[in-house]
Amino acid sequence: MKKQSIRQMALIGILGGMAGVLMLLRTPLPLMPPFMDFDLASLPEIIGGFALGPLAAVGIIIVKIIVKLALMGTNSMFTGEICNVILSLVYVLPAVWIYHHHKSKRSAEIGMVCGTILCAVAAVFTNLCIIIPFYANLYGMQMEDIIAMCQAVNPYVTNPLMLAVLGIIPFNFIKRGVESILTMLLYKKISPLMKQYIRQ
Repeated sequence: MKKQSIRQMALIGILGGMAGVLMLLRTPLPLMPPFMDFDLASLPEIIGGFALGPLAAVGIIIVKIIVKLALMGTNSMFTGEICNVILSLVYVLPAVWIYHHHKSKRSAEIGMVCGTILCAVAAVFTNLCIIIPFYANLYGMQMEDIIAMCQAVNPYVTNPLMLAVLGIIPFNFIKRGVESILTMLLYKKISPLMKQYIRQ
């Protein structure tokens, strides 16, 4: 049992490291707010959570942030990292909890849909109430300046509400939707290898 626990901790570290590297591989999306970059960092988190449980998912998320900070540091006095942890937990934990209460493909799909919706709602709060005010204060900007930046890529973003409706929410639906689809395609191929590694 002790050997299995050590192997599980090692696997959490490996998956967290992968998530940390994926967090650095960011790309902007067309028509989306310029301060929001697309990455696949939650893919190892949710696959690990499905295979190992919710506590393991939390561990993977924490390791991801440690790896990111070790490689790049922080340019937001940890505000961005804290918000990243919040959104990762909001997306991953509902999906993992629902799946572990009734392990089936259907429950995994339902869990990821619930996680995606909750994450999109939470992202409106973290962006409008935490991240944007922080950067606006840091660079001496107003909300109007942020809106103007977003209008440069999407002219329909004219106020914070439209930023949420046309930017923050669709961005998170796209990001979590892609991660969910990839999870469904990869999980059954990867999870037996992970469980075999722990049992060895």
